[in-house]
Parts: sequence; structure tokens; C-alpha cells
Amino acid sequence: MGEILFVCGSNKSAVIATLSVIGENIEESEGSPKDEIIAKVLERLSVESALDLQKVLRVNTYTSQASAYQKLEAMIPVFRSRMGAMLFLISALLSRGMDSVQSDRDDPSLPLVTAPFGHASQEIVNLLLCGQAVPNVFDGRMDLGGGLSLKGISRTVEVGFLTLLESLNFCKVGQNLKCPKWPIWVIGSESHYTVLFSLDTSVQDENELEQRESQIRKAFDAQDQSGGGGFISVEGFHQVVRETNIRLPPEKVDHLCNTGFIVWSEFWQVILDLDESLGGLKDSTGLMGKKVFELYHFNGIAKSDLNGSQVISGETPLQRPRLTKLRVSVPPRWTPEEYMADVAVSSSSGGNESRVKENEATKPEPPQHAPLVDCVRTRWPRAVCNWEAQGAQVFEANADDEPKRWTGLCGFGVGPSGK
Repeated sequence: MGEILFVCGSNKSAVIATLSVIGENIEESEGSPKDEIIAKVLERLSVESALDLQKVLRVNTYTSQASAYQKLEAMIPVFRSRMGAMLFLISALLSRGMDSVQSDRDDPSLPLVTAPFGHASQEIVNLLLCGQAVPNVFDGRMDLGGGLSLKGISRTVEVGFLTLLESLNFCKVGQNLKCPKWPIWVIGSESHYTVLFSLDTSVQDENELEQRESQIRKAFDAQDQSGGGGFISVEGFHQVVRETNIRLPPEKVDHLCNTGFIVWSEFWQVILDLDESLGGLKDSTGLMGKKVFELYHFNGIAKSDLNGSQVISGETPLQRPRLTKLRVSVPPRWTPEEYMADVAVSSSSGGNESRVKENEATKPEPPQHAPLVDCVRTRWPRAVCNWEAQGAQVFEANADDEPKRWTGLCGFGVGPSGK
């Protein structure tokens, strides 16, 4: 929390908003049930308007990170209360400064929190992730011409962001959010935010295929003026091949350019079939780029946990958040279906016995699918995911969940704006 607020304050200062009705005696109490005391105090607190909130709001500015952390630690019970999410949002906004927040946005007239369920706008999510209330998830700025531009993420962040909306082609998340410093991502679904993370930082490491793909994709995206649509002009295409030292045969160039624009998927397939000496990534082994790793998905919305047992009449099923372990396998260059078919054919064919055993040992489990997998594939294309049976509800959200707004890492409401 302290790091987020200082990032919002350009690493110079942080503002912490609390409530005057809490009182110093609660902050300084030792061994008392602070959560219970605060809950009772807040039961008597009525906030019907912004004016009511102003009357009880207490704001302190800190230039020392140590002092700010000490204050936050003392006030953790307050941030765990029903007012906690709103207080932290106010702290982040004031740390950034309202003038700066409005300057960050493309359209300052739009609400930062939308009715009726208090959904967080993408500006709020980005403010907490990168310290700026920009409204878009692509990298840098997008020039629209005529002096108009759209603002995105200007630098690599500590905690990233992935969204189901990208898998539905509603937006394109840039590399700054997809490849954060730490392997932790806030996940935006249709209804609420969850968290995806790994205990192994090497999942962020790029192999030869990924490094080359990142280099080419970065050059391609720099020429993409479609807002993440994945296509560029012929002129932009020639600029990309010059920058990345790709030497395509004339017939390949003619084929790619015959429609007047070049689509990324077609261009990338040509690169995969192009010899390495010409700047391509033709892989005779078919193994370059293969990755296997584990991810964990935390869904903070409490759900009934039957754990395979029957509910006794009159008893309420245990409600708790979900932490699910996912096994992720990223095939080298084929689609998951082609990869599994190839393994099956290789295993059933004659030949070296040790090779057959090796194929059988590395044969992936049947893939499982949920909307979360679509999000994972926006970061690792072609990923195949498996999880334990009790994790089958990952990423589910029902209409009944709507009012149960999770106030975990992402902090506020549900329902990303998807810009």
C-alpha cells in the first residue's frame, strides 16, 4: 500500500486518508480487538453525501516512506473495514494530486467510479499500478492526428494487468503491463478483479523465440495505427523488416502486401517459416520456445466450498476465497491441438524406444478451459492450462456476486472499463 501511494506521489510523498471518528486512542491501543472497535464506530457513521465525508475525513502527507509505512500499519484495521477501499482510493488520488489526475485522463468529464455498484474505471486501476490515471492499457501514446492523442502506460510496472477483454478483441494490453517487474498480474474479467501470480520469477524470462518475437512485435506495434488491431500499412511493413533485419523473398513480400495492409498473424507465420539466416525463426526441431511452469490464481469473492461433501440440512456451506494452482504448458510454435496431435502420433509410431518413452513422459494432460485461460493466452499465446478439480470454478462470476465487491489488491469494485 505504501509503495503504491508513493508511486502515485512520484516517489516524493504520499497522502494517507483516514477518519477522524476513529480516534487516536484506537490507533495507539495495544492488545485490543481493533477490528471490532472500528466496526462498532462505523456502524454509527452515516455518510450520505460528499459533505458528510469531508466532515470526518482526516488527511496526512508523508515525505518519509518509513513514517508512511508506520502509519499504514497502525491503520490496517481501518483499511480492512467497509470504508477501507474508498479511503485508499482517496489516498491514491490525493497522493497523485487532483490536477495531475485530471491531466492524466483523456476525458476528465467521465466518472472515475461508476454507478450502481461502484465499478472502478481503468484510470483507477492504472493509477494503482503505474501511478498515473491514464485511461488506456497500451504502451505510450497513440497519435490520432490533428493534435489529438490517447494516453497509455509510459513505463514498465511492478505489478501487471491482463484482461479478458483482450481475448475478445476489445483492446490490446501493451508490454509494459504484460511484462511487469514481478510475475504478478491483476486480472480483469467481465464482473470483477482477481490476481494471477507465480512464485518463480523465471516465468518472465524470454527464450530465443520470445526474445525475437518481442523485438519484431515491438517494431510492428510502433507502426500499428489501428489502436491495437494488429495490422499495419505497406510502408510501415517495409520499415519493420528494415529495423529487424528480415530479408524476405520477393514472392513473400508480394503475398503479404497484396491487400494493402499486413496482418500480424500472417506476418508472424511467414517469420516462423523463414530460415534463421534470413532473419526468420524456422525451427527444424519443433521444440524452440517450449515452456512449462506454474501459476496461482486468487479469486477474492467468497464462494461455497463443499469440498466434495454433502451439506447437512440447516447448515450454511463454508464461504471462502479461492486459490487455484494452474499448470501451464506453452507449446513451441503450433496450436495446442496440433501440439497434442503431434505428440500422440509420435508416441504411437515405431522407432527408437527411448524417444517413445520420452514423448509419453512429456505428453501434456488434456487441457481444461475457463475464461481465465483466455487471459493467460494473451500473455503466453497457445498456453495449455490444467488445474485441480476444486479449482474448476476459477474466474466464474454470477449476477449474485455483483454487490460483493472485492477490495483486495486491485482495491475497488468490479467490472473493468476495458479501454
